[in-house]
Amino acid sequence: MCLIAFDFRPGAPLPLRLVANRDEFHQRATAPLQAWEDAPDIVGGRDLEAGGSWLAAHRRGRVAAVTNVRDPGLRVAPGAPSRGQLVREALECDDLPGWLAGLAEGGGCRYAGFNLLAGDGHRLWHLHRSLERLQLAAVSPGIHGLSNATLDTPWPKLIAARQGLATALRRRWPEDALAALADDRAADDERLPDTGVGLALERRLSAPFIVGEQYGTRATTWLEWNDEAGVILLEEHRYGPGGASQGVTRQGISLQRTYLRATHRHDSRGPSA
Repeated sequence: MCLIAFDFRPGAPLPLRLVANRDEFHQRATAPLQAWEDAPDIVGGRDLEAGGSWLAAHRRGRVAAVTNVRDPGLRVAPGAPSRGQLVREALECDDLPGWLAGLAEGGGCRYAGFNLLAGDGHRLWHLHRSLERLQLAAVSPGIHGLSNATLDTPWPKLIAARQGLATALRRRWPEDALAALADDRAADDERLPDTGVGLALERRLSAPFIVGEQYGTRATTWLEWNDEAGVILLEEHRYGPGGASQGVTRQGISLQRTYLRATHRHDSRGPSA
């Protein structure tokens, strides 16, 4: 993932709504949104080269997504684990807060730069790994965005995605959010960040939707967590070279009874519990 906008409302009927673009080389082998054959409780797209994912959900009541951090000064050892593996581990670990704390205490340094979002419907965490920081924080309720810096860094594409989501929540969800992420216009030079990759590449990467023959936006995905219905709904729009449409897949996940019982207990205690 290279761009995520999300609305986190713990305790609401829809605690999480999210829209995201995945930018990647078109030649990298990828499986579309689906239940994984070797882990059928996980639904998401999958990187077939390293086996991880950029965005996925689990029937136990978990969601996780990862973006790269653009930090040319950060070097990692050859053979470093894939950042996409973080998504699977966040979904399958028994103790999500404890696992995240272990990464924040040094385990995350094995990976190249990343942002990891992981949540269980009641809580949502952001873990940031860059050259200068390895930091875990709880995400506050509200509308947020992630790109290739840290949470809510005001890059033009992130501002546009966050505004598109805000509009969608007032008017047409998810249509208005998808429209914002489909914008392929580059930002004006004076608004570009300087991440050390040169002006030409900064321009190319500044659009929410990147069009290219070798590299570009491969997928746009929206996710809705519906506690009242007990489902997580995902829809993936896929694209090939030149931004050509390659299909749409929608998948619903029925949450496990253990999650639903825990949700009922959480709600019955009230906000002061």
